[in-house]
Amino acid sequence: MALAVVHTRALAGVDAPPVDAEVHLGGGLPSMAIVGLPETAVRESKERVRAALNNAGFEFPRRRITVNLTPADLPKEGGRYDLAIAIGILAASGQVPAEALPAHELLGEMTLGGSLRPVRGALPAAVGASACGRRLILPSANAPEAALASTGIAHGADHVLTVCQYLQGEQPLAPEPPPRADAASAGERPDLADVRGQQQARRALEIAAAGGHNLLFIGPPGTGKSMLAARLPGLLPPMTTQEALEAATIASISDAGFDVARWGQRPFRAPHHTASGVALVGGGGHPRPGEISLAHRGVLFLDEIAEFSRHVLEVLREPLESGRITISRAARQAEFPARFQLVAAMNPCPCGQLGDPRAVCRCTAEQIQRYRGRLSGPLLDRIDMHVDVPRLPQSVLRADAAPGEPSASVQTRVVAARERALTRSGGANCALSAGELERDAGLGGEALTTLDHAVERLGLSARAYHRILRVARTIADLAASERVEPEHVAEAIAYRSLDRAEAAYA
Repeated sequence: MALAVVHTRALAGVDAPPVDAEVHLGGGLPSMAIVGLPETAVRESKERVRAALNNAGFEFPRRRITVNLTPADLPKEGGRYDLAIAIGILAASGQVPAEALPAHELLGEMTLGGSLRPVRGALPAAVGASACGRRLILPSANAPEAALASTGIAHGADHVLTVCQYLQGEQPLAPEPPPRADAASAGERPDLADVRGQQQARRALEIAAAGGHNLLFIGPPGTGKSMLAARLPGLLPPMTTQEALEAATIASISDAGFDVARWGQRPFRAPHHTASGVALVGGGGHPRPGEISLAHRGVLFLDEIAEFSRHVLEVLREPLESGRITISRAARQAEFPARFQLVAAMNPCPCGQLGDPRAVCRCTAEQIQRYRGRLSGPLLDRIDMHVDVPRLPQSVLRADAAPGEPSASVQTRVVAARERALTRSGGANCALSAGELERDAGLGGEALTTLDHAVERLGLSARAYHRILRVARTIADLAASERVEPEHVAEAIAYRSLDRAEAAYA
């Protein structure tokens, strides 16, 4: 036949829309044209495919070859269409049977020798193929990742010859079994038992894990702020299958790809303070996910947050509320999920010695105000808890000092508290709306008086007021209390140290 159609997948944000590679062999001088809005890397595939088929021992048709990648208005990028184009040419010229093509989707970049190289976005492509009831043939390096989508649909191959032998029925291509997460790597996560002392910070970390709250650690250098933040993923409840699939899909479309050994492990991202706004939220001519999306369903840690550019920090405000980021370009738009938990750390003053009993701070009140002013009021309102992490005496840090409570014990309480919240409202307390707060954390008597006095004394915004209520509801869940009691409200207010500091300066 002179016409063949091969199913494949494009990459658009976190989705893999279907693409058909239509190959037609016509009369005229030998040539090859690729149409359908291809970028440079796609147009260059004709040279890769020609060399690969010749080196693999196939006859490259000396005819006018037209390859149409439909739909025509969807931009095509990368070398992911090489295998589909090559098989389409072989099917159109009768060198492989076309009958097997409708039940399969093909994906992969080819070398000049015909070997298959991995591509980005194998997991969303496998999800799409599974939804359409087709099998996916792709490079062996991508097969373990694609097998996470559905059992038995991913077939890995190393060479175009292997694919052709499979389509001809000469050699089976066994489906890739679903990979299992490496239990050893899961056990290597930092343990909270390594953190000595810092009882208030440990308690705040537990509350943040139970309610999904954003958290800011404030303290001199070397007091354990980064250690505490790195241990938050180990306290969070285990990921559901859907959450794990969402996180893996975003990692799959990133430049680094997805490591299947990390399946089911919550992401922990810690960008440097010199990161740009695009690096943080994503972007580019062909939009790619940024750090906030790569931290989806996990933790984003901003160390030395006051050293970040203020413009960069301000781009976090909308994603912290909505849980997604939309990147718009003139010709296209991409939306990435970004439901992450923010943990940040900063020094109490420019020199970092304020409140340190072993050093003298020489910063003026104006310098301290200016330093802390790098974090805008609207951004601070979106951080539920501000916690002081003071320097500890040496006796607490010695090797013979009592170790802290391990992460496993704390995680048990966190999971129980999260289950109470899920049973009551269907989600974590950090996501409660104002109406749900009125229903689930309705205050009365002494608890209401305590909160009203704090709002008046600290000059809190309505957003900060609701943040305190959400934290108080989480504290009540950790105590297995149906009602939010005055002591729960008082503890939640205590975790607003920057608000108290601003009120003191005023």
